[in-house]
This record gives sequence, C-alpha cells and structure tokens, in this order.
Amino acid sequence: LQVDLWQPSSPFHVVEGAAADVRVPQNATRSLLPLLQQANIQYTILISDLQQAIKNQTAGRSHRSRRSLPGYNYEVYHSLEEIEDWMHYLNRTYSDLVQMFSVGKSYEGRPLYVLKLGKRSRPYKKAVWIDCGIHAREWIGPAFCQWFVKEALQTYQTDPDMRKMLTQLYFYIMPVFNVDGYHFSWTNDRFWRKTRSRNMRFHCHGVDANRNWKVKWCDEGASLHPCDDTYCGPFPESEPEVKAVAHFLRKHRKQIKAYLSFHAYAQMLLYPYSYKYATIPNFNCVESAAYNAVNALQSAYGVRYRYGPASSTLYVSSGSSMDWAYKNGIPYAFAFELRDTGHFGFLLPEMLIKPTCTETMLAVKNITLHLLKKCH
Repeated sequence: LQVDLWQPSSPFHVVEGAAADVRVPQNATRSLLPLLQQANIQYTILISDLQQAIKNQTAGRSHRSRRSLPGYNYEVYHSLEEIEDWMHYLNRTYSDLVQMFSVGKSYEGRPLYVLKLGKRSRPYKKAVWIDCGIHAREWIGPAFCQWFVKEALQTYQTDPDMRKMLTQLYFYIMPVFNVDGYHFSWTNDRFWRKTRSRNMRFHCHGVDANRNWKVKWCDEGASLHPCDDTYCGPFPESEPEVKAVAHFLRKHRKQIKAYLSFHAYAQMLLYPYSYKYATIPNFNCVESAAYNAVNALQSAYGVRYRYGPASSTLYVSSGSSMDWAYKNGIPYAFAFELRDTGHFGFLLPEMLIKPTCTETMLAVKNITLHLLKKCH
C-alpha cells in the first residue's frame, strides 16, 4: 500500500502512541480503513477530498496573479516566476535597501536568487541568513520570506525596531531555496518535496535538500534509497542548490550570526542538534532566544509553538542545514515549522497566510533583537 507520509517525514519515526499523517490515493482508502480498524488504530480523516482542496487553493490563478507589482498580493501563494519578478521589481524600486544577487544555479539551470536587505550604513555589519522553501510542497515558507521583506520595507520608516535591525544588520533572504522542486510542485505534483536532480540507476528524481548537508551525512533519519522522500543524495552537497548556499555561508561565516530556515508544518521552533541528543555549548543563549520568540509569536493569536532541540522535539535527522550552519560557526541556528499541526498540512489555506506570517514576524524580530543584545 503506497502512502505518502506527511508527518513524520520518514517511516523510521513512526512510533507507537504518536500520530502520523498520511496521504492515501483515492483507490487505496477502501483497503486501508478496514486494516486500521482491524489493528485497532484510531484514525481521523482530515481532508476527505484532497484534489478538491488543491483546486480551491490554485483556482482563478491565471488572471489574478499577473497584477501589477506595486499591488503585489502577499496573502496568496505565488509561483516561482511571480516571486522572481517581484524580486527584480524590489531590486529596482528600493535600491537603497535591497540588493539582489544569485549564489549559483539549480540542477535545472535556474538562478538561485538572494535578497540582501539593509541600510548600507557601514562597511562591516553582522548579518542574518533566512531561507524558505527547502522542501517544495511547504508553500507557506516562501510566503513568509516575501512577507518578511514586505514588512521590512513598509515599516522601516515608522517602526524603531525595524529601523534598528536594518541599520545594524544585513539580512540575506532566499525566498525559494529549492527552485526546481517548487516549480514542479506548481506544475506537476503539489506534494513534491525534494530537488529535481536525476538518478540514472533508479529513474527517481530528487534529493531531500535538508538531508544533503555535510554534518553526520546520511545517518539516522535519512535514507540511502533514491526513491525515498528523505534520500540524502549520493554524497554531501551533491545538490547544486545545497552546494551553492553552503559555499556562500562558508564565505560569510564571520559575518553571519544567525541562520533561520522556514519549513512546515508542526508549529515548532527548533534549534540544534538535529542529528543527536546532546546539548549545544551555547544552550542558555539559544534556549532563552527560543523561549522569548515563541512567547512573542503567541502574543498575536494565542498559537502556542513547541520549542527545543530538534532531535528531542521533532525527531532525529542527519545532514540538516541548521546543524550544518551551527557546526560552521553560526551561533544562532533555528528551524521554524510553521502552521498548522496537520488539519490542513501542506495545504494551508491562503486566508491563513496573513495570521501565520504576522505571528512568525514577531518571533523573527524577537530573535534578531536578541542578537543585538549580548548574551552571556
């Protein structure tokens, strides 16, 4: 019985007593439900017609999305092409605060664009790296990256905190990390997760870009099989996207003080380690930053995020970008798992983009301001 595991991402983490979210093909439900009943496994149907739910999310897309860029709508999901047009537009329009550049090319030859955001107030400034969309189907990630940029540009004049952040720091923002996969999730398979590189032997596409980093690579929580969703790749940094970003972060490691990666879904704020159960050396600083961030987030709509080391809070996974960033000298490394906890899963409705981004924004500002205060 072929099922697509949504939560957790790998069968290794399916354990007794914990919930798992699975997507089942229409014709398989007839055989699955009796099996669950026989085994005495409780189940809830969260989305009964997934195809319809996908349709609802992308309906009326064509005429709507080509609207002029000054009226860009941040409360809908955007295709890769729209996001790239938007980045070019900001680069032209806000040249005092925004600089767009590419860190390399994807497997399919797309540019890997990053926005550098901040006031050019002095030659050397600390920086924060933010990436979204490592996993293609997690559309709320790229939506948040765009929201963050919008908020920064719109409130820079009026919000003293934002002004302080953009004056004292640079932000490197990568709205879509896995460009090929994201494009594919719009055109072919809404629930695609991996990159789109080819595997000649297995005729399977893609590598899990969050298992491909050179930190305990392909150990627990990653798969050696090219057809699996958590496939770690043939070797670390085999994916051009991962290699390009790793190269950029290595080059700027002295400057970059925080690494933030946005995923979905689980409503968690995670920090290292992901690959082992152990306490990081600067645990107190990172723990208090996380504690304050989830409280700030909760203040908006009362949504409670769990926080803690990724290994014990979510599950053990090796080769993650967050662990790699931390191991490479970036003292604050976090992975956000945004809304929700499974009711909509990867199909978070567009009406929830605004509340999700609004609350997440509070957490990110909190972490950033925490960076500017010395932690001992």
